[in-house]
Amino acid sequence: MAVHAGKPTPVAQEPGLEEPPDTGATGSGTVGGSVGGSGDRHRLTALQGLSALSLDAMASVAYGPESIVLVLAVAGAHGMGFTLPVTLAIAALLAVLVASYRQVIAAFPDGGGSYAVARRHLGRRTGLVAAASLILDYVLNVAVSVTAGVAALTSAFPSLHDDRVGICLAVLALVTAVNLRGVVDSAQAFLVPTVLFVGSILAMITVGLFRDGPVSTASAAGHASALGEGATAVGALLLLKAFAAGCSALTGVEAVANAVPSFRAPAARRAQRTEVALGALLGIMLIGLSVLIGRFHLQPVEGVTVLAQLADASFGHNAAFYVVQFATMVLLALAANTSFGGLPVLMSLLARHNHLPHVFALKADRQVHRHGVVWLALVSAVLLVFSGGDTNTLVPLFAIGVFVGFTICQVGMVRHWYDERPQGWRTKAALNGFGALLTGVCAVVVTATKFTEGAWLIVLALPLIVLAFERIHRAYTEIGERLELGRVPQPPHRSRSLIVVPVSGLSRLTCQALTAARSLGDEVLAVTVTHPTAEDRQAAEALHRDWELWKPGVELIELSAETRSPGRPVSAYVRGLARTHPDAQVTVLIPETEPAHLWQRLLQNQRGSVVAHAVRRDTDAVICRLRFRITAVAEPARPRCPRTGS
Repeated sequence: MAVHAGKPTPVAQEPGLEEPPDTGATGSGTVGGSVGGSGDRHRLTALQGLSALSLDAMASVAYGPESIVLVLAVAGAHGMGFTLPVTLAIAALLAVLVASYRQVIAAFPDGGGSYAVARRHLGRRTGLVAAASLILDYVLNVAVSVTAGVAALTSAFPSLHDDRVGICLAVLALVTAVNLRGVVDSAQAFLVPTVLFVGSILAMITVGLFRDGPVSTASAAGHASALGEGATAVGALLLLKAFAAGCSALTGVEAVANAVPSFRAPAARRAQRTEVALGALLGIMLIGLSVLIGRFHLQPVEGVTVLAQLADASFGHNAAFYVVQFATMVLLALAANTSFGGLPVLMSLLARHNHLPHVFALKADRQVHRHGVVWLALVSAVLLVFSGGDTNTLVPLFAIGVFVGFTICQVGMVRHWYDERPQGWRTKAALNGFGALLTGVCAVVVTATKFTEGAWLIVLALPLIVLAFERIHRAYTEIGERLELGRVPQPPHRSRSLIVVPVSGLSRLTCQALTAARSLGDEVLAVTVTHPTAEDRQAAEALHRDWELWKPGVELIELSAETRSPGRPVSAYVRGLARTHPDAQVTVLIPETEPAHLWQRLLQNQRGSVVAHAVRRDTDAVICRLRFRITAVAEPARPRCPRTGS
């Protein structure tokens, strides 16, 4: 087995404030730039963007219309007659949001959606509120989507009900693994389920429009009706509550604007096409399902979804019915992918603005913000375990954040039009202002109606997240001031260099360490830590004898310690050197072996890590860790370090 030494790697002593790497397209020089590069193959086309970033919005047609129906059902058959008008109002709001986010994409190609809009036009703190609301919505979307999909599965197979938490975590692990391979891979993997779901819903609507009545009501047979009786009027408050409940179908509309840098060049144009396609498909499905609800005089029943009843009424209780149920189940489970596409990009933008750790701005080879993906998966897993895999525990927390983000974004776009004043800006500002009014009302109504059901957690979490952003930003600012970032530093000068090398015995590793140290510094000091026991004293005396025989030209200094840990004695010695040589640069060079196989690291004593931790904690010395690689490949002959007779 041959060995060779690596180069010493400096380890910084203080957390630096580095500028995170650009998150733009390869070769573009700007985020979401217009110039493509070799990285474009890991970016989205418009169609791939639809499958990667629209699953949340598409899947919401499974529970959006049902939310409207369940609210209006309190007023009986008379209330059910308002299903289509309420849906049309939601579709109008959807059109406003799509038009607004098309403008957001054009004006903010770096991504970030409502955060980017608010930061520029409403101030930094308002932008942080928008970002916090989006983070909450994205995290909850993962948990709600996975639990809803698994709930559909356990409804079909009741024997799996007790294992729903494990199944939820398995689905989450699958979605996470696919996203770690890249956003394009996730889009390709989820394209077929998306097409199957959208195709089955559109087919169901088309077939249902040609029916004079329901073909089958088998799915609802034997289930108690949830329809109220005796109501002859519908109040404005009930309609407002139904409108706010149905607006849950709009979650995910902002995801495309948040993830513009994930698209191929020209990124903004492709993202705009995706946004329009998403809005058109979502609007058609929502309106079509509402028309069928009225056409078939559907009544909500306990234990059966509205979508299942509509599939039964349009297709009959046959294979097509089960296809719709299966596609719905799969898409609900995979709707979490929208969060994996949008949140890591948003976190990257926050990191570039020093509101999150800079590690979230880093990208892997496949244009993946892996740290953001992993963080999202871990937090979502905690929520899944906390909720016990129960959708009803999480739903009251859902959608509040997105309405806050919608409202802030709309208000910010009103300010945008007022500042820019392009042709027709008054009409555009009025449209955004109307949208802000609607989404603001929705945010208030949803929060008020669900406050005691758990929405108070969101009201509490939102300011706490903003405070965390501010604390991180303040820490980066303080570090930047200490490092004098943005200023021209003084000319570099040469100072005397003292190199301290901890050793525990003679070996080729010791030779390579002293060779590297002598090439780096003016004076090299080898130190060894001994414990006052008979056994350790004998080992220390043997080391001194071998050292004298070897004659490396470096003084060996013995440090006595009451414990066997080498960290504190070495750090204390380094502190003493710093006091006695205030003008010298003290460096601690720690030699370590790097085994050929990963499992062999378990065999190491980790002395180097212990020394490095102690020196980093107690001193301002520079730390260099010399990696001495051990490989199974024989090396060519080269000069060897001298050996002793021992």
